[in-house]
Amino acid sequence: MTADPMATNSSSAGSGTAHHPYREVTDAHGRVYRVGETDRDILGHSRKLMVYLPWISMMAISVSEYAYGSAEDTLSTAHGWTQSNTFWILSVWVFFQAGIAFPAGWLRERGILTARRAMYTGSVMCLLGFLALSHLHNVLLAILGFGVVGGIGSGLIYATCINMVGKWFPERRGARTGFVNGGFAYGSLPFIFIFNYAFDTGNYNEVLDLIGVYVLIVVACCAWFFQDPPKNWWPADVDPLSHSGSTRSAASLAKNPPAVRQYTPKEAIRTGMLPLMWVTVVMTAGVSIFGISFQVDFAKEIGFGPLVAASSMGVMAVINGVGRAVVGWLSDVWGRKTSLVFVIVVLGLAQFGVIWAGDMKNEWLFLFFAFLSGFGGGAFYPMFAALTPDYFGENYNATNYGLVYSGKLVSGLFGGGLGSMVVGAWGYNGAYALAGGVSMVAAALALLLRQPGRGGKGVPETAPQKAG
Repeated sequence: MTADPMATNSSSAGSGTAHHPYREVTDAHGRVYRVGETDRDILGHSRKLMVYLPWISMMAISVSEYAYGSAEDTLSTAHGWTQSNTFWILSVWVFFQAGIAFPAGWLRERGILTARRAMYTGSVMCLLGFLALSHLHNVLLAILGFGVVGGIGSGLIYATCINMVGKWFPERRGARTGFVNGGFAYGSLPFIFIFNYAFDTGNYNEVLDLIGVYVLIVVACCAWFFQDPPKNWWPADVDPLSHSGSTRSAASLAKNPPAVRQYTPKEAIRTGMLPLMWVTVVMTAGVSIFGISFQVDFAKEIGFGPLVAASSMGVMAVINGVGRAVVGWLSDVWGRKTSLVFVIVVLGLAQFGVIWAGDMKNEWLFLFFAFLSGFGGGAFYPMFAALTPDYFGENYNATNYGLVYSGKLVSGLFGGGLGSMVVGAWGYNGAYALAGGVSMVAAALALLLRQPGRGGKGVPETAPQKAG
């Protein structure tokens, strides 16, 4: 292990910040850490703001995905769309929301697209998406406006927020990533009830227009303060070599050791772990999106009233979000992989539970399994968001996580659009049974994940390599 003190006049990650000395230390694997600068040195305030602002932004954009199912009936009536039309609009939205993550990461890591500019652009595109959903009767134009433009806008915001918190908390990213990611679900709760009780063909234009303006204002205000840390930055109060420092940080690093080096996207793919993560995301996110798309309709078909239908989706959204935060914290204690397998199994069991509750026509049991489905269907997202830099490092995380998260663009197709075809052919029971089976296979695949460059007990498998 070596330590190379280096005074510098360019320690800032953005313009307008003061210059502070730092040094770079290299661990036994050849990974470089930049230490000596505190978060306040770089930002002028605590890095906690880089948790709360992304969290608020994620809550703002959550209405696009998690409340959409509650608005479908009114949209179909107002625009003359079929149920299949509305499902495909959401599927296209999911495709582009997930698909933009990799190109946006590529642009960010090359300095072409700053975090702040990505957020501003995304907020404007989200507004245009809601205006399209509100005023365009032609389903193809609505798909282009809300699905493509709105999806890209939400994806820019989502990817920027997740990468931001991961960069600023490399030593304890599970809890922070889970907290920020949770906002993407429970932030939709007020809109779920608005769409179920105060959204009709007489006011849908005004409601959707106002929601678009709301997203624009909230995200743009948060974006003003966004700033990345310097590459290889490590908090000054935690030793990156011995992992000594706060008790919580040391415990988390013991369960989730830092990546042995900074992997470029090509190197990450060659490890085999990134493709495995991608396939697991495809399967798990597909099950999650299926539940989001069909929960309300299934409840109504069973014969449950609008309160139970809305409450089941509301419960799913809240627990989906809270579950992300809880499991994010838990992963700092249990380890990321163990927590990931746990939540995917819960998601699979919940699908079979929904069938059982529907057959019994038991409203409380239905709400309970909606609870479990929401928990499992959201908590795996922050696990992958934290696993990616854990396995491949932070320097290329925007592109590496963009590749992993792009699995969701495939999920959107079979979770929403193709899911509607399965419901039509096999009924809700058959579709939910298939979703449960897919989730169990995904859990088995997750068991195969391991951190590249380390043996089973965290021992390096290869000689130290130069950091990227």
